[in-house]
Amino acid sequence: MKFAKILGIAALATTLGAQAYAAPGAKDVLTTYADIAHAGYEDSLTTAKQLQTAVDALVSNPSQATFDDAKSAWLAARVPYQQTEVFRFGNAIVDDWEGKVNAWPLDEGLIDYVETDLYGEENEENPAYTANVVANPSLSISGETIDASTIDAALIESLHEIDDVESNVATGYHAIEFLLWGQDLNGTEAGAGARAWTDYAAGDACTNDNCDRRGAYLKAASDLLVSDLEWMTAQWTDGGEARATVMEGDGVPGLTAIVTGMGSLSYGELAGERTKLGLLLHDPEEEHDCFSDNTHNSHYYDALGIQNVYLGRYTRVDGSVVEGASLSDMVAAKDEGLDTELRAKLAASVLAGKAMVSRAQAGEHFDQLIAMDNEDGNAVVQTFVDALVDQTKSIEQIVAAIGVDGIEFEGSDSLDNPTSIN
Repeated sequence: MKFAKILGIAALATTLGAQAYAAPGAKDVLTTYADIAHAGYEDSLTTAKQLQTAVDALVSNPSQATFDDAKSAWLAARVPYQQTEVFRFGNAIVDDWEGKVNAWPLDEGLIDYVETDLYGEENEENPAYTANVVANPSLSISGETIDASTIDAALIESLHEIDDVESNVATGYHAIEFLLWGQDLNGTEAGAGARAWTDYAAGDACTNDNCDRRGAYLKAASDLLVSDLEWMTAQWTDGGEARATVMEGDGVPGLTAIVTGMGSLSYGELAGERTKLGLLLHDPEEEHDCFSDNTHNSHYYDALGIQNVYLGRYTRVDGSVVEGASLSDMVAAKDEGLDTELRAKLAASVLAGKAMVSRAQAGEHFDQLIAMDNEDGNAVVQTFVDALVDQTKSIEQIVAAIGVDGIEFEGSDSLDNPTSIN
């Protein structure tokens, strides 16, 4: 009898183990994916509204305190948004929209004054290189006269990527970042942009002229960011286009979107264009949040976003958790070893990103880490790149385990053909 009970317990344990690794349905995994997307964009919207409120306070009552509050609100707004970038590459609706809110790098002379000794006074490829909307109520770009007497959302939307020049970034997070920090003129030395709050002051206290128009631009960009995030958040609600597209058919297109987003962000975009390229060139102009010196956080939260999607778990800005059936569960049911391997590699890339955050908190930011003579800093950044490249190899392997094929990830010359970079 005792032996029979032991056999019964063993059988029960076997059954429970089988249940624990039973593959979830594709639609269950995709529901979690869409729920995390909605939560991430909703958090991005919430923090963008807080930024909007802080900008309104700065413009209506300029001071060092309101200026600092606006910069803090911008930094906070980046935390949830960066975790949504994993949804970009696999979902056309996101990729087509993303340039409005997170395009970079930008030719900031389109927006406001610049230090021309460093920036230059013209660019043959960009007629709007130093158009300076803030200073000029009438703009002449490529033979066209543009009425910029009133700076509002409609004007800056019309200027975004004008002349089909992608670096003419007039809207989104990085336009706002430039208006709050100004140019970072420190190269690979310590220091971020040093714009003064008096660039928004009234009357004789105004520095660098046109403070009222600068405030109008900042407010228009902040209002437009909120509007754009409201739209994207709605696409992931029940009945929204993004959610409906992901949930179509047998689930294969949706699973393809998940894996494509993970692999393309991991390899070509984050490891390559946003990290390795700057390291190869030792060029601070290649860093993502270049005005605020916030690149360490942007990279860390991008890596965390990839992990979120695979594990089917996202921690919201209020501390609550959205979680459910995951791609990890699906892979584990087919190949437990591969799932364990990818989990470990995702954790390693997040940890490598955290190492850059720790260096920044100690005073050494991304632009300093990539400096030519900083071997130790270069190694920290390279470890992050290596971790991302390594996890992408395992992301490629899960394709067969979940029954999808024909997936291609974004590449980058900085990884695929580094000798071409100069």
